[in-house]
Amino acid sequence: MFKIKNKIYWVGVRDWEIKKFHGEEYSTHRGSTYNSYLVRDQKTALVDTVWTPFAKDFVEQLENHVGLRNIDLIVVNHTEQDHAGSLPYIMERNPDIPVYCTKNGANMIKAHFHKHWNFKIVKTGDTVDLGDYKLVFVEMPMLHWPDSMATYVSGANVLFSNDAFGQHYASPFLFDDEVAQDELYQEAIKYYANILTPFSRQVKSKIKEIEALKIPIDIIAPSHGIIWRSKPLDIIKKYNEWSDNFHEGTATILYNTMWGATRKMAQSIAAGLEKGGIPAKLINLGKSDKSDVVTEIFKSKGVLLGSSTINRGILSASAEILEIMRGLKFNGKAGASFGSYGWSGESPGIIEERLAGAGINIIREALKIKYNPGPQELDACESFGEQVAGEIKKLGNN
Repeated sequence: MFKIKNKIYWVGVRDWEIKKFHGEEYSTHRGSTYNSYLVRDQKTALVDTVWTPFAKDFVEQLENHVGLRNIDLIVVNHTEQDHAGSLPYIMERNPDIPVYCTKNGANMIKAHFHKHWNFKIVKTGDTVDLGDYKLVFVEMPMLHWPDSMATYVSGANVLFSNDAFGQHYASPFLFDDEVAQDELYQEAIKYYANILTPFSRQVKSKIKEIEALKIPIDIIAPSHGIIWRSKPLDIIKKYNEWSDNFHEGTATILYNTMWGATRKMAQSIAAGLEKGGIPAKLINLGKSDKSDVVTEIFKSKGVLLGSSTINRGILSASAEILEIMRGLKFNGKAGASFGSYGWSGESPGIIEERLAGAGINIIREALKIKYNPGPQELDACESFGEQVAGEIKKLGNN
Protein backbone atom coordinates (compact mmCIF):
# COMPACT_ATOMS: atom_id res chain seq x y z
CA MET A 1 0.00 0.00 0.00
CA PHE A 2 1.61 3.26 -1.22
CA LYS A 3 0.34 6.77 -0.64
CA ILE A 4 -0.16 8.81 -3.81
CA LYS A 5 -1.92 11.76 -2.18
CA ASN A 6 -3.50 12.57 1.18
CA LYS A 7 -5.96 9.76 1.99
CA ILE A 8 -5.41 8.10 -1.42
CA TYR A 9 -3.36 4.93 -1.85
CA TRP A 10 -2.18 2.57 -4.56
CA VAL A 11 -3.01 -1.02 -3.61
CA GLY A 12 -2.36 -2.69 -6.96
CA VAL A 13 -0.04 -5.43 -8.21
CA ARG A 14 3.16 -5.33 -10.27
CA ASP A 15 3.35 -8.19 -12.74
CA TRP A 16 7.03 -8.51 -13.61
CA GLU A 17 6.70 -11.78 -15.51
CA ILE A 18 3.91 -11.17 -18.01
CA LYS A 19 5.20 -10.89 -21.58
CA LYS A 20 1.94 -11.29 -23.52
CA PHE A 21 -1.45 -9.70 -22.85
CA HIS A 22 -4.98 -9.79 -24.27
CA GLY A 23 -4.83 -13.45 -25.25
CA GLU A 24 -1.19 -13.07 -26.29
CA GLU A 25 -2.14 -10.38 -28.82
CA TYR A 26 -0.14 -7.64 -27.10
CA SER A 27 3.51 -7.88 -26.09
CA THR A 28 4.50 -6.56 -22.67
CA HIS A 29 8.29 -6.51 -22.77
CA ARG A 30 8.46 -4.49 -19.54
CA GLY A 31 5.70 -6.35 -17.69
CA SER A 32 2.60 -4.56 -16.47
CA THR A 33 0.69 -3.44 -13.40
CA TYR A 34 -2.91 -3.78 -12.34
CA ASN A 35 -3.61 -0.56 -10.53
CA SER A 36 -6.19 -0.55 -7.77
CA TYR A 37 -6.74 2.48 -5.56
CA LEU A 38 -8.10 3.10 -2.09
CA VAL A 39 -9.61 6.39 -0.93
CA ARG A 40 -9.71 6.41 2.87
CA ASP A 41 -11.89 9.35 3.86
CA GLN A 42 -14.81 9.30 6.30
CA LYS A 43 -15.99 6.58 3.94
CA THR A 44 -13.57 4.19 2.29
CA ALA A 45 -13.83 3.54 -1.44
CA LEU A 46 -11.97 0.89 -3.41
CA VAL A 47 -11.49 1.88 -7.06
CA ASP A 48 -11.07 -1.21 -9.24
CA THR A 49 -9.40 -4.49 -8.31
CA VAL A 50 -6.67 -6.62 -9.94
CA TRP A 51 -6.43 -9.51 -12.37
CA THR A 52 -7.84 -12.84 -11.21
CA PRO A 53 -4.52 -14.75 -10.77
CA PHE A 54 -3.52 -12.20 -8.12
CA ALA A 55 -6.90 -12.11 -6.37
CA LYS A 56 -6.02 -14.17 -3.29
CA ASP A 57 -2.99 -12.10 -2.28
CA PHE A 58 -4.78 -8.87 -3.20
CA VAL A 59 -7.76 -9.64 -0.98
CA GLU A 60 -5.53 -10.76 1.89
CA GLN A 61 -3.57 -7.51 1.69
CA LEU A 62 -6.78 -5.50 1.78
CA GLU A 63 -7.94 -7.48 4.79
CA ASN A 64 -4.65 -6.93 6.60
CA HIS A 65 -4.30 -3.22 5.85
CA VAL A 66 -7.91 -2.06 5.82
CA GLY A 67 -10.34 -4.82 6.67
CA LEU A 68 -12.86 -5.78 4.02
CA ARG A 69 -15.72 -4.88 6.37
CA ASN A 70 -14.36 -1.34 6.47
CA ILE A 71 -14.72 -0.82 2.72
CA ASP A 72 -17.90 1.18 2.21
CA LEU A 73 -18.12 0.97 -1.58
CA ILE A 74 -16.39 -0.36 -4.66
CA VAL A 75 -16.05 1.54 -7.94
CA VAL A 76 -15.74 -0.61 -11.05
CA ASN A 77 -14.51 1.65 -13.84
CA HIS A 78 -14.17 -1.29 -16.23
CA THR A 79 -15.18 -4.95 -16.08
CA GLU A 80 -12.37 -6.75 -17.93
CA GLN A 81 -10.67 -9.40 -15.83
CA ASP A 82 -7.49 -7.37 -15.34
CA HIS A 83 -9.63 -4.68 -13.67
CA ALA A 84 -12.49 -6.55 -12.01
CA GLY A 85 -11.12 -10.08 -11.72
CA SER A 86 -10.83 -9.95 -7.91
CA LEU A 87 -14.33 -8.57 -7.38
CA PRO A 88 -16.00 -11.95 -6.66
CA TYR A 89 -13.40 -12.74 -3.96
CA ILE A 90 -14.18 -9.49 -2.16
CA MET A 91 -17.92 -9.91 -2.54
CA GLU A 92 -17.74 -13.42 -1.07
CA ARG A 93 -16.55 -11.86 2.19
CA ASN A 94 -18.74 -8.78 2.12
CA PRO A 95 -21.61 -9.33 -0.33
CA ASP A 96 -23.52 -6.18 0.62
CA ILE A 97 -20.88 -3.65 -0.48
CA PRO A 98 -22.41 -1.22 -3.00
CA VAL A 99 -20.80 -1.57 -6.44
CA TYR A 100 -20.76 1.67 -8.45
CA CYS A 101 -20.58 1.23 -12.23
CA THR A 102 -22.27 2.22 -15.47
CA LYS A 103 -25.40 0.46 -16.69
CA ASN A 104 -23.32 -1.45 -19.22
CA GLY A 105 -20.88 -2.23 -16.43
CA ALA A 106 -23.57 -3.88 -14.30
CA ASN A 107 -24.78 -5.94 -17.24
CA MET A 108 -21.25 -7.07 -18.04
CA ILE A 109 -20.45 -7.95 -14.43
CA LYS A 110 -23.55 -10.13 -14.38
CA ALA A 111 -22.46 -11.75 -17.65
CA HIS A 112 -18.91 -12.32 -16.38
CA PHE A 113 -19.65 -13.56 -12.88
CA HIS A 114 -23.36 -14.48 -12.94
CA LYS A 115 -23.99 -12.53 -9.75
CA HIS A 116 -26.54 -9.86 -8.85
CA TRP A 117 -24.77 -7.72 -6.31
CA ASN A 118 -25.77 -4.36 -4.86
CA PHE A 119 -25.24 -2.35 -8.05
CA LYS A 120 -25.43 1.42 -8.01
CA ILE A 121 -25.78 2.59 -11.60
CA VAL A 122 -24.09 5.93 -12.33
CA LYS A 123 -23.81 8.27 -15.27
CA THR A 124 -21.68 11.31 -16.05
CA GLY A 125 -21.95 13.92 -13.32
CA ASP A 126 -23.22 11.60 -10.59
CA THR A 127 -21.36 11.90 -7.29
CA VAL A 128 -20.72 10.12 -4.01
CA ASP A 129 -19.67 12.04 -0.89
CA LEU A 130 -16.88 10.39 1.07
CA GLY A 131 -16.32 13.20 3.58
CA ASP A 132 -13.65 15.71 2.62
CA TYR A 133 -13.60 14.25 -0.88
CA LYS A 134 -16.30 13.55 -3.43
CA LEU A 135 -16.23 10.99 -6.23
CA VAL A 136 -17.47 12.29 -9.58
CA PHE A 137 -18.19 9.77 -12.33
CA VAL A 138 -17.55 10.34 -16.05
CA GLU A 139 -18.83 7.82 -18.58
CA MET A 140 -16.25 6.91 -21.23
CA PRO A 141 -18.00 4.41 -23.51
CA MET A 142 -15.70 2.67 -26.01
CA LEU A 143 -12.53 3.80 -24.29
CA HIS A 144 -12.12 1.01 -24.85
CA TRP A 145 -15.22 -1.01 -23.86
CA PRO A 146 -18.92 -0.02 -23.72
CA ASP A 147 -18.87 -0.13 -19.89
CA SER A 148 -15.86 2.14 -19.37
CA MET A 149 -15.88 5.18 -17.11
CA ALA A 150 -13.44 7.35 -15.18
CA THR A 151 -13.69 8.55 -11.58
CA TYR A 152 -12.55 11.98 -10.43
CA VAL A 153 -11.80 12.70 -6.78
CA SER A 154 -13.03 16.23 -6.18
CA GLY A 155 -11.08 17.90 -3.41
CA ALA A 156 -7.96 15.87 -4.19
CA ASN A 157 -7.84 16.65 -7.93
CA VAL A 158 -7.08 13.03 -8.80
CA LEU A 159 -8.45 11.38 -11.94
CA PHE A 160 -8.71 7.59 -11.95
CA SER A 161 -8.64 7.40 -15.73
CA ASN A 162 -9.20 3.68 -16.32
CA ASP A 163 -7.47 2.45 -19.52
CA ALA A 164 -6.92 5.96 -20.86
CA PHE A 165 -3.36 7.28 -20.35
CA GLY A 166 -2.07 3.87 -19.28
CA GLN A 167 0.92 1.77 -20.30
CA HIS A 168 1.86 -1.86 -19.86
CA TYR A 169 4.95 -1.04 -17.83
CA ALA A 170 6.11 -2.48 -14.52
CA SER A 171 8.58 -0.43 -12.50
CA PRO A 172 9.80 -0.28 -8.90
CA PHE A 173 8.57 3.34 -9.04
CA LEU A 174 5.01 4.65 -9.11
CA PHE A 175 5.30 8.08 -10.68
CA ASP A 176 6.22 9.55 -14.05
CA ASP A 177 8.97 11.77 -12.65
CA GLU A 178 10.75 8.71 -11.22
CA VAL A 179 11.22 6.73 -14.45
CA ALA A 180 13.08 7.13 -17.75
CA GLN A 181 10.95 9.36 -19.97
CA ASP A 182 11.89 7.59 -23.21
CA GLU A 183 10.72 4.26 -21.81
CA LEU A 184 7.55 5.76 -20.38
CA TYR A 185 6.45 7.49 -23.57
CA GLN A 186 7.42 4.54 -25.73
CA GLU A 187 5.13 2.33 -23.68
CA ALA A 188 2.41 5.01 -23.68
CA ILE A 189 2.36 5.38 -27.47
CA LYS A 190 2.54 1.60 -27.94
CA TYR A 191 -0.48 1.26 -25.64
CA TYR A 192 -2.39 3.90 -27.57
CA ALA A 193 -1.47 2.47 -30.98
CA ASN A 194 -2.46 -1.12 -30.16
CA ILE A 195 -5.51 -0.54 -27.97
CA LEU A 196 -7.04 2.89 -28.47
CA THR A 197 -6.43 3.64 -32.16
CA PRO A 198 -9.92 2.44 -33.25
CA PHE A 199 -11.47 4.82 -30.74
CA SER A 200 -9.52 7.96 -31.58
CA ARG A 201 -12.67 9.93 -32.37
CA GLN A 202 -14.07 9.10 -28.94
CA VAL A 203 -10.71 9.98 -27.34
CA LYS A 204 -10.74 13.46 -28.87
CA SER A 205 -14.40 14.01 -27.96
CA LYS A 206 -13.94 12.88 -24.35
CA ILE A 207 -10.87 15.07 -23.85
CA LYS A 208 -12.87 18.07 -25.05
CA GLU A 209 -15.64 17.14 -22.63
CA ILE A 210 -13.25 16.87 -19.69
CA GLU A 211 -11.50 20.12 -20.62
CA ALA A 212 -14.87 21.89 -20.78
CA LEU A 213 -15.49 20.95 -17.14
CA LYS A 214 -12.39 23.01 -16.19
CA ILE A 215 -11.60 20.70 -13.30
CA PRO A 216 -8.11 20.89 -11.77
CA ILE A 217 -6.09 17.71 -12.30
CA ASP A 218 -3.03 17.17 -10.14
CA ILE A 219 -2.69 13.43 -10.72
CA ILE A 220 -3.84 11.04 -13.46
CA ALA A 221 -3.90 7.50 -12.10
CA PRO A 222 -4.55 4.95 -14.89
CA SER A 223 -5.39 1.28 -14.55
CA HIS A 224 -2.01 0.13 -15.89
CA GLY A 225 1.51 1.42 -15.51
CA ILE A 226 2.91 4.66 -14.18
CA ILE A 227 0.91 7.39 -12.41
CA TRP A 228 1.19 10.88 -13.94
CA ARG A 229 1.90 13.52 -11.28
CA SER A 230 4.71 15.85 -12.47
CA LYS A 231 2.95 17.25 -15.56
CA PRO A 232 -0.28 15.29 -15.87
CA LEU A 233 -1.68 17.51 -18.61
CA ASP A 234 1.22 16.57 -20.90
CA ILE A 235 -0.16 13.07 -21.49
CA ILE A 236 -3.57 14.58 -22.26
CA LYS A 237 -1.88 16.78 -24.89
CA LYS A 238 -0.19 13.69 -26.30
CA TYR A 239 -3.53 11.88 -26.55
CA ASN A 240 -4.96 14.88 -28.40
CA GLU A 241 -2.04 14.64 -30.82
CA TRP A 242 -2.21 10.87 -31.21
CA SER A 243 -5.97 10.90 -31.81
CA ASP A 244 -5.66 13.29 -34.78
CA ASN A 245 -4.35 11.08 -37.62
CA PHE A 246 -0.93 11.11 -35.99
CA HIS A 247 2.26 10.45 -37.95
CA GLU A 248 5.93 11.46 -37.89
CA GLY A 249 6.27 11.98 -41.63
CA THR A 250 8.03 8.65 -42.16
CA ALA A 251 7.29 5.46 -44.08
CA THR A 252 7.40 1.91 -42.80
CA ILE A 253 8.16 -0.92 -45.20
CA LEU A 254 6.86 -4.24 -43.97
CA TYR A 255 7.86 -7.40 -45.77
CA ASN A 256 7.71 -11.17 -45.58
CA THR A 257 10.18 -13.15 -47.69
CA MET A 258 10.84 -16.81 -48.47
CA TRP A 259 14.27 -16.71 -50.16
CA GLY A 260 15.25 -13.05 -49.95
CA ALA A 261 13.81 -11.66 -53.20
CA THR A 262 11.09 -9.59 -51.51
CA ARG A 263 13.67 -8.38 -48.98
CA LYS A 264 15.83 -7.07 -51.83
CA MET A 265 12.80 -5.29 -53.25
CA ALA A 266 12.08 -3.72 -49.85
CA GLN A 267 15.63 -2.46 -49.51
CA SER A 268 15.59 -0.80 -52.93
CA ILE A 269 12.15 0.69 -52.30
CA ALA A 270 13.50 2.15 -49.06
CA ALA A 271 16.41 3.72 -50.96
CA GLY A 272 13.89 5.29 -53.33
CA LEU A 273 11.75 6.65 -50.52
CA GLU A 274 14.76 8.25 -48.87
CA LYS A 275 15.92 9.63 -52.22
CA GLY A 276 12.45 11.18 -52.48
CA GLY A 277 12.76 12.77 -49.05
CA ILE A 278 10.75 10.31 -46.94
CA PRO A 279 12.72 8.55 -44.16
CA ALA A 280 11.94 4.83 -44.21
CA LYS A 281 12.13 1.96 -41.76
CA LEU A 282 12.29 -1.69 -42.87
CA ILE A 283 10.66 -4.42 -40.80
CA ASN A 284 10.83 -8.15 -41.52
CA LEU A 285 7.41 -9.34 -40.34
CA GLY A 286 8.67 -12.90 -39.92
CA LYS A 287 11.17 -11.76 -37.29
CA SER A 288 9.33 -8.95 -35.52
CA ASP A 289 6.94 -8.52 -32.62
CA LYS A 290 3.51 -7.61 -33.99
CA SER A 291 2.67 -5.09 -31.23
CA ASP A 292 5.91 -3.24 -31.92
CA VAL A 293 5.11 -3.36 -35.64
CA VAL A 294 1.71 -1.78 -34.99
CA THR A 295 3.41 1.03 -33.09
CA GLU A 296 5.68 1.75 -36.07
CA ILE A 297 2.69 1.74 -38.43
CA PHE A 298 0.94 4.18 -36.11
CA LYS A 299 3.92 6.56 -36.27
CA SER A 300 4.15 6.40 -40.07
CA LYS A 301 2.56 8.43 -42.83
CA GLY A 302 3.27 5.78 -45.46
CA VAL A 303 2.83 2.02 -45.09
CA LEU A 304 4.20 -0.32 -47.76
CA LEU A 305 3.74 -4.06 -47.43
CA GLY A 306 5.32 -6.82 -49.47
CA SER A 307 5.17 -10.60 -49.49
CA SER A 308 6.26 -13.52 -51.57
CA THR A 309 3.41 -15.43 -53.20
CA ILE A 310 2.72 -18.82 -51.65
CA ASN A 311 -0.09 -21.15 -52.73
CA ARG A 312 -1.71 -18.25 -54.61
CA GLY A 313 -1.75 -16.26 -51.37
CA ILE A 314 0.51 -14.36 -48.99
CA LEU A 315 2.81 -15.44 -46.20
CA SER A 316 1.17 -15.84 -42.80
CA ALA A 317 2.91 -12.99 -40.96
CA SER A 318 1.74 -10.59 -43.67
CA ALA A 319 -1.80 -11.90 -43.41
CA GLU A 320 -1.72 -11.51 -39.64
CA ILE A 321 -0.57 -7.89 -39.63
CA LEU A 322 -3.12 -6.99 -42.31
CA GLU A 323 -5.89 -8.46 -40.17
CA ILE A 324 -4.66 -6.47 -37.16
CA MET A 325 -4.57 -3.30 -39.27
CA ARG A 326 -8.12 -3.94 -40.46
CA GLY A 327 -9.32 -4.05 -36.87
CA LEU A 328 -7.37 -0.99 -35.73
CA LYS A 329 -8.73 1.23 -38.54
CA PHE A 330 -5.78 3.55 -39.05
CA ASN A 331 -6.79 6.86 -40.61
CA GLY A 332 -4.90 9.26 -42.84
CA LYS A 333 -2.18 6.84 -43.98
CA ALA A 334 -1.04 6.18 -47.54
CA GLY A 335 0.34 2.93 -48.86
CA ALA A 336 1.19 0.50 -51.61
CA SER A 337 2.02 -3.17 -52.05
CA PHE A 338 4.79 -5.18 -53.66
CA GLY A 339 6.16 -8.71 -53.81
CA SER A 340 8.09 -11.38 -55.64
CA TYR A 341 6.70 -14.55 -57.17
CA GLY A 342 7.64 -17.66 -59.10
CA TRP A 343 4.72 -18.47 -61.38
CA SER A 344 1.35 -17.08 -60.27
CA GLY A 345 2.07 -13.76 -58.50
CA GLU A 346 -1.14 -13.03 -56.59
CA SER A 347 0.42 -11.61 -53.41
CA PRO A 348 0.74 -7.88 -54.31
CA GLY A 349 -2.89 -7.73 -55.45
CA ILE A 350 -4.12 -9.49 -52.33
CA ILE A 351 -2.12 -7.12 -50.12
CA GLU A 352 -3.35 -4.05 -52.00
CA GLU A 353 -6.96 -5.12 -51.52
CA ARG A 354 -6.46 -5.78 -47.81
CA LEU A 355 -4.56 -2.53 -47.25
CA ALA A 356 -7.49 -0.67 -48.80
CA GLY A 357 -9.86 -2.65 -46.59
CA ALA A 358 -7.85 -1.52 -43.57
CA GLY A 359 -8.39 2.13 -44.50
CA ILE A 360 -5.01 2.75 -46.14
CA ASN A 361 -5.14 5.15 -49.10
CA ILE A 362 -3.55 3.26 -52.02
CA ILE A 363 -1.33 5.72 -53.87
CA ARG A 364 0.51 3.51 -56.38
CA GLU A 365 -0.33 0.39 -58.34
CA ALA A 366 1.17 -2.76 -56.84
CA LEU A 367 4.68 -3.74 -57.90
CA LYS A 368 5.60 -7.38 -58.52
CA ILE A 369 8.79 -8.98 -59.76
CA LYS A 370 9.30 -12.55 -60.95
CA TYR A 371 11.94 -14.57 -59.15
CA ASN A 372 15.11 -12.90 -57.90
CA PRO A 373 15.35 -9.21 -58.89
CA GLY A 374 18.37 -8.19 -60.93
CA PRO A 375 19.91 -4.73 -61.31
CA GLN A 376 17.20 -3.52 -63.69
CA GLU A 377 14.38 -4.72 -61.44
CA LEU A 378 16.02 -3.19 -58.38
CA ASP A 379 16.25 0.12 -60.20
CA ALA A 380 12.52 -0.19 -60.85
CA CYS A 381 11.97 -0.78 -57.14
CA GLU A 382 13.97 2.31 -56.26
CA SER A 383 11.97 4.33 -58.79
CA PHE A 384 8.78 2.93 -57.27
CA GLY A 385 9.89 4.10 -53.82
CA GLU A 386 10.74 7.55 -55.14
CA GLN A 387 7.32 7.84 -56.78
CA VAL A 388 5.61 6.75 -53.56
CA ALA A 389 7.59 9.40 -51.68
CA GLY A 390 6.29 12.03 -54.07
CA GLU A 391 2.71 10.91 -53.56
CA ILE A 392 3.13 10.93 -49.78
CA LYS A 393 4.47 14.48 -49.94
CA LYS A 394 1.46 15.59 -51.99
CA LEU A 395 -0.79 14.50 -49.15
CA GLY A 396 0.81 17.07 -46.84
CA ASN A 397 0.50 16.83 -43.06
CA ASN A 398 -3.12 15.68 -42.93
